[in-house]
Amino acid sequence: MHVLVICDDFWHPSSTVRQGLAPLESQGYSFTWLENAKDWSAARLGGFPVTILAKSDNVSATDQTPWITPDVENALLDYVRGGHGLLVIHSGTVGGQRCPTLRALVGGVFVSHPKQCPVTVIPRQGHPLTTGVAAFTETDEHYQMQLDDAQASVFLTSESGSAPRQPAGWTRSDGAGRVCVLTPGHNAAVWLQPGFQRLLINALSWCAPND
Repeated sequence: MHVLVICDDFWHPSSTVRQGLAPLESQGYSFTWLENAKDWSAARLGGFPVTILAKSDNVSATDQTPWITPDVENALLDYVRGGHGLLVIHSGTVGGQRCPTLRALVGGVFVSHPKQCPVTVIPRQGHPLTTGVAAFTETDEHYQMQLDDAQASVFLTSESGSAPRQPAGWTRSDGAGRVCVLTPGHNAAVWLQPGFQRLLINALSWCAPND
């Protein structure tokens, strides 16, 4: 599967995402990288069955200018409703703070996080997105989330000694397409954790069109 990856912002460099996705290249995945949002175009989306959004509202790691315009939001919405998949990881949940269309598409939004600490990720047993995944603990930003979509299927929660338990992974549908959210992922060690690697594979497979 060929996947578009939109990543790289001030707090979350693309190197982390690249390191985390590299192991998947031996399992049939290939990636096209969009790191500077000045290179964004809606036309690029259509060539990919699934897009990973792991980028907050910064043009790049060196340019904090916002990039998520109403046109970008509507392009992502049309992409999903047209039958494609969107996998939103960690900082990809931040953009919805000022972008209501993106927030509605994602089904929720990042609110805050305490200082990095040990965070335990707990899979919901029996859910197809958690097949092969056991609970794990890694140092991470424990994202506090506002989950807006009461119909979203929550398959992952997270807890730490610094904040209450949170929804850490959910799925929802919009039109003919699918959206999956994973909130862990600030550090490469989280991405490379075997449980998170399995979550990535399960999520990409679930997001992909069924045709």
